[in-house]
Amino acid sequence: MAMFRSLVSSSQHRQHHSHQGPAAPSSADSLETQYGCPICLEVYYKPVAIGSCGHTFCGECLQPCLQVPSPLCPLCRMPFDPKKVEKASNVDKQLSSYKAPCRGCSKKVTLAKMRSHISSCAKVQEQMANCPKFVPVVPTSQPIPSNIPNRSTFVCPYCGARNLDQQELVKHCMENHRSDPNKVVCPICSAMPWGDPSYKSANFLQHLLHRHKFSYDTFVDYSIDEEAALQAALALSLSEN
Repeated sequence: MAMFRSLVSSSQHRQHHSHQGPAAPSSADSLETQYGCPICLEVYYKPVAIGSCGHTFCGECLQPCLQVPSPLCPLCRMPFDPKKVEKASNVDKQLSSYKAPCRGCSKKVTLAKMRSHISSCAKVQEQMANCPKFVPVVPTSQPIPSNIPNRSTFVCPYCGARNLDQQELVKHCMENHRSDPNKVVCPICSAMPWGDPSYKSANFLQHLLHRHKFSYDTFVDYSIDEEAALQAALALSLSEN
């Protein structure tokens, strides 16, 4: 759970569609609400704004959206041009101007320093330690499945780099192995029920770009065969655009 989560209310989604950032708030609570990133729910860190819709996010939080061919705003789902994402300089300036009290020790700090303050505030750490632990509503005796294949992260077939999700694998191979002539087994295909772990792609990079632009976990029913899964995924992907 993000440390700043308790500081951000549901009204965080009502950002102004302007690069000028939120208007000057009238209270500490509205400060916390207006300057919370909708993705990580913490105070903005190196904020950037999407040119087409004006929504603002932490630069690091928006990065995954910039790695896909046709990105959508995480907040309003409006398509945007990655080249028109700019540093939200005005918001950054306001973060250094406005102060709010720490919810732990009540010390007033600028919003720009709120993250680092909260991470070291003993009162906040104490509050977090005393939060109720998660308990299932209904106890269950069913064991956690242990034989489910890992279809979330993959190993680079060229260099063995680990824990790459599908988009990261595509990006990693394009940046580091574009000229590698070796024939390799696609780790994504081999993890699927229909996959052949011995089949080596003649042109693995082209295979990645043509077959793995979308996430199987998002679109695929693993109970159907490969061709039906691909067609269903493409149809659903097109309908979202």
